[in-house]
Amino acid sequence: MAGPASPTRFPFLTGPLVDHHCHGLVLRDLDRQQFEELLNEAPGPSPLGTTIFESMLGLAVRRWCAPLLGLPPLVDADHYLSRRRELGAVEVARTMLAAAGTQRYVVDTGFEPGTICGIEELAGLAEARASEVVRLEVLAEGLLDEGVSPAEFPERFTDLLRARARTPGVVGAKSVAAYRVGLDLPASPPSSADVAAALAGRELPDGGWRIADRVVNGWLAWSAIEAGLPLQVHVGYGDPDLNLLDCDPLRMTAFLRATQERGVPVLLLHNYPFHRHAAYLAQVFDHVFMDVGLATHNTGALSTTVIRESLELVPFGKLLYSSDAFGLAELYALGALFFRRGLSEVLSGLVEAGEMAERDAERVASLVCRENASRVYGLEHG
Repeated sequence: MAGPASPTRFPFLTGPLVDHHCHGLVLRDLDRQQFEELLNEAPGPSPLGTTIFESMLGLAVRRWCAPLLGLPPLVDADHYLSRRRELGAVEVARTMLAAAGTQRYVVDTGFEPGTICGIEELAGLAEARASEVVRLEVLAEGLLDEGVSPAEFPERFTDLLRARARTPGVVGAKSVAAYRVGLDLPASPPSSADVAAALAGRELPDGGWRIADRVVNGWLAWSAIEAGLPLQVHVGYGDPDLNLLDCDPLRMTAFLRATQERGVPVLLLHNYPFHRHAAYLAQVFDHVFMDVGLATHNTGALSTTVIRESLELVPFGKLLYSSDAFGLAELYALGALFFRRGLSEVLSGLVEAGEMAERDAERVASLVCRENASRVYGLEHG
């Protein structure tokens, strides 16, 4: 089935994408409550508010995803969800992934792995290729859950991470320090003794582990750098359990200054509402890259503003495409649609104003949509 119509002025913006940060899909039928809970970072319909369908993202689902399922644009939410259940989650996934037009997925496998499909199933449904990003905190907590002691942990984790770095298909690591401790990461690697001391006595009452300590989370980020793995870092907007004030990427300045000489890419994810701050960091530090994933589909038809503001400073070789889709296949389709459309509107305006040649616009689109991610992660073509 054809993808959603996207009014781009240049045909090159209909080319394939590399989605450098995303997650798997929930492949079961959903009722309205379940669908809305997956639609964005809010917990779902609120008795003190209204439905999430009454937002830019909800409007986008009704406007652009409904026609993909054979419905009129802007059909009401109940009819949309009824049609979705009629077709089944797997067929909806195939349809939405085809509309996205993504040729390569770089997938964070660490968030709710028991709820969503794996890399292989996602790639099969999309008829595309996929690579893996290892979530550092999940890998570390798994070791501790197995009974590795705090004293043994630093050496055991280092060995495990380096082994994962050599695993075919693994192309990066991700830190969720923003959720746990904020982004004031240490400017030098904590010692193994410091890590062991920070972990001592921190086991949860049920016997499990949740790493939320600046020393340990910072050490994990440094471990990825030292293993040579491109490091993704969650920045800005996210679930309500983070403190947004602590998630400004400017808090990472000392860490970025200290890691620049290592030459390992650091990728700032999402960034809204700090996308201008991220663009500045990508400009002044050689190894820093950014995206506006999550923001593009959440801001819907208004997302061109976010893309335009990011392009004010970010070098064209430092911006990557990301959907940050999780759970709902609609988020893959909408992330791709609004990113293509927004980038097209910005580049078209520059060409028409005589500020950029059309060949320059073609080059920028190729870099941002595909080439930057392929270069940063060392992805083979094809």
